[in-house]
Amino acid sequence: MPSLEGKSAVVTGASSGIGAATARALAAEGARVVGGARRTDRIAAPVTALQLDVTEPASCERFVTAAAEELSGLDILVNAAGLALGRDPFDDSTEEDERLVLETNVNGLIRMTRLCLPHLRDGGHIVNIGSVAGRQAYEKGSLYVTSKFAVRGFTYALREDLLGRPIHITTVDPGLVQTDFSLVRFRGDDTTARKVYEGVEAMQPGDIAECIVFAVTRPSHVNIDELVVKALAQSSGGRILRTES
Repeated sequence: MPSLEGKSAVVTGASSGIGAATARALAAEGARVVGGARRTDRIAAPVTALQLDVTEPASCERFVTAAAEELSGLDILVNAAGLALGRDPFDDSTEEDERLVLETNVNGLIRMTRLCLPHLRDGGHIVNIGSVAGRQAYEKGSLYVTSKFAVRGFTYALREDLLGRPIHITTVDPGLVQTDFSLVRFRGDDTTARKVYEGVEAMQPGDIAECIVFAVTRPSHVNIDELVVKALAQSSGGRILRTES
């Protein structure tokens, strides 16, 4: 299988969760990795930290210019930055929340892909972190569900547009992963966030990072279009089997 030794990678959302685990995993396989995040103090060597806010076009442009210069071109882009806000019926949502979720999960991902594409070498790979929420809707998650359906659609549309170019494209769609995701979703309410993972053995960020490493190390003639990864106790986005405490 192809080695990542000497390859170059950019990972967004690299300060926590799946993004952080992926940046470390790629570096462990020999890749030179630049991680982008607002909280660069949370990104440790050997990953190179650069400031990035995917919702700000100027920030994205500065980041990509600096990363491409640091790495002398790109082989891998992992779009891992994303968030959810609230678990409420749609009619309780706000314009502010809608804009932030869609700007981060959709526009930010598209923006970073557009900016990185000119620097992506032949044989390169784009990995978008989707979600099982982008495959099957669940209640009280309309904004997040919408954003992840958009990510999946964009991934497949981009695959069509780039057909004939030696660039691989994959969407990785995780289910329940124990990260700060729920803490952000519930606006810092630790008690509510912890309940999301109670009574179930959730996946860890490293589990998803391993899947990403698998996808980007297939033979050059192989493209993993999508990987759907759930905890064994989860059958769909809204159905999780929990043990009683």
